[in-house]
Amino acid sequence: MATLVIAEHDNKSLNEATRAAVTAAKKIGGGDIHILVAGQGAKSVADEAAKVDGVAKVMLAESDALGHKMAEALESLVLSIADGYGAILAPASTVGKNFMPRVAAKLDVMLISDITSVESADTFIRPIYAGNALMTVKSNDKVKVITVRPTTFEKAGDGGSASVETVSAPDAAAKSAFVSEELSKSDRPELGAAKIVISGGRGMGNGENFAILEKVADKLGAAVGASRAAVDAGFVPNDYQVGQTGKVVAPQLYIAVGISGAIQHLAGMKDSKVIVAINKDEEAPIFSVADYGLVADLFKAVPEFEEELAKLGY
Repeated sequence: MATLVIAEHDNKSLNEATRAAVTAAKKIGGGDIHILVAGQGAKSVADEAAKVDGVAKVMLAESDALGHKMAEALESLVLSIADGYGAILAPASTVGKNFMPRVAAKLDVMLISDITSVESADTFIRPIYAGNALMTVKSNDKVKVITVRPTTFEKAGDGGSASVETVSAPDAAAKSAFVSEELSKSDRPELGAAKIVISGGRGMGNGENFAILEKVADKLGAAVGASRAAVDAGFVPNDYQVGQTGKVVAPQLYIAVGISGAIQHLAGMKDSKVIVAINKDEEAPIFSVADYGLVADLFKAVPEFEEELAKLGY
């Protein structure tokens, strides 16, 4: 049977998480891969999705509710086209985590959430206990409803030439309505997609001190993150948070500054390719996962790091 992938996007461009979900769909196998683009004014997204390697068809559905990623609208749309699919996948993003449980409940199947590996068409691996254990899940459900952790799958490249067809968006139950949204704006890369991330913890002392991390981030073209302790202390906004209850990242380089390494934080960054830790406490748990560790005062080490980058032309 065919596999349906729900695209992650901003109504302008396709998010890389969708490409990771397509890779997971390929591993499941069993038939064609179709992508559903649900949004408003998202034709460019559908055209981009049509070029993804391995995709046979792209469906485009548009409405105001879909443009704002309303869970009820997405649920109704997916259910209206669910027949004939053996698996329905979406990235384990804020949007995916919001509507995919509803889809699973309406189909009377279990949600297989946040998978990190596909072992076979019906067997998957997902982390539990803040990533300290891995669970193997085998599902006998007729249709598998799955959210995919994007950082653990390769991103499918281009090379496809799928057809794009328009599908109607059914009316969703009007139990909720979009009111407004406030989006943070930054010239830096998006935290979940950045190749380099530099994060600060409670050791930064206050929000003003994050400026020293931002200077390094600007030189490296990096995103800035934070531990939950730093966010809870009001140093930085919630969208900086990396960890089990924040964003899961797996950049090429992760620099942890003044972060002790609580288990909840490690769950969100330990799959990074190279981890560098700077902390004055040599017993800090962060050093247990770091590839490189520096026991030093961050207020001396980070400015010195910035100076060395400047000498190298950054």
